[in-house]
Amino acid sequence: MQKKLELVSCHVIPQIDEGIRLYNYLIGIFVELPSGKSVKKAIKNGHIFVDGETASSGLWVKEGMNIALYHPAEATLKPYSTDLDIVYEDNWLAVVNKPAGLTTSGNRFDTLENAVQGKLQYSNAPDAYVNFRAVHRLDKATSGLVIIAKTKKCRIMLGQMLESKEITKKYYAIIMGDIQDNGVCCSPINNTNARTLFEKIDSVPSLRSKRLTLVQLSPITGRTHQLRIHMAQKGTPILGDTLYGTQGNILKGKGLFLCAYFLFFKHPFTQESMNMKIELPHKYKKRMEIEKTQYHKYV
Repeated sequence: MQKKLELVSCHVIPQIDEGIRLYNYLIGIFVELPSGKSVKKAIKNGHIFVDGETASSGLWVKEGMNIALYHPAEATLKPYSTDLDIVYEDNWLAVVNKPAGLTTSGNRFDTLENAVQGKLQYSNAPDAYVNFRAVHRLDKATSGLVIIAKTKKCRIMLGQMLESKEITKKYYAIIMGDIQDNGVCCSPINNTNARTLFEKIDSVPSLRSKRLTLVQLSPITGRTHQLRIHMAQKGTPILGDTLYGTQGNILKGKGLFLCAYFLFFKHPFTQESMNMKIELPHKYKKRMEIEKTQYHKYV
């Protein structure tokens, strides 16, 4: 069954030089179609109408033609009810603190994308999303900052910034064992170059693993599970890591001790420097204190 289409935007061709085809003319006309690829896809999918009729790429355009852009009608997602910390919000994007145990997106109902519906203000931009979209992902077990796009163009621009490494991310983690004060992990992941900077913040004695260490991790590349793999490869797995950790690594009901606490990027529309930061989660401080107290009590 063909999806119902809804009108997104219209454009009437002003006086132009003759001899230009629809595909070439449309590039840069609609903010919702920021690239030649998106224009081509819209025409192919029958989402471009000229004077009320679906149009082809090779149509010669003329002054006075009415071009309409349609999109499949988007059903509003049902909000998933959960407490959510909104760290920043404007007309184009938001930054939220994802709780551990919540997937970022996907077919499940209990996702961050569903959780932000109804909690953020809608954008007044012409390419505004009906349902807000995450720009990047965090593992289900990882907590911390996630950028949410309110408009299609914003998501595209931030996606390009991620690819060109213009968005800086930093994480807190508690690892089992001790490491040097700072350094870099360069071990390949799945035969692909991977690079993580690490810096020791604090270390306490531990009955479980001799020492527990609070570190700051900065991924330079973006491989799947990169931080968890690199810490495990060093023999200092992240506390609570059920996938890459070792026996005795899991604290029942405490989860993974990995949190995305810092983001820096240039706002794609205002060019403002965005320094987003949250405090070290309370459970991290508490765990370090408990481990230290237990060690001194029994040793």
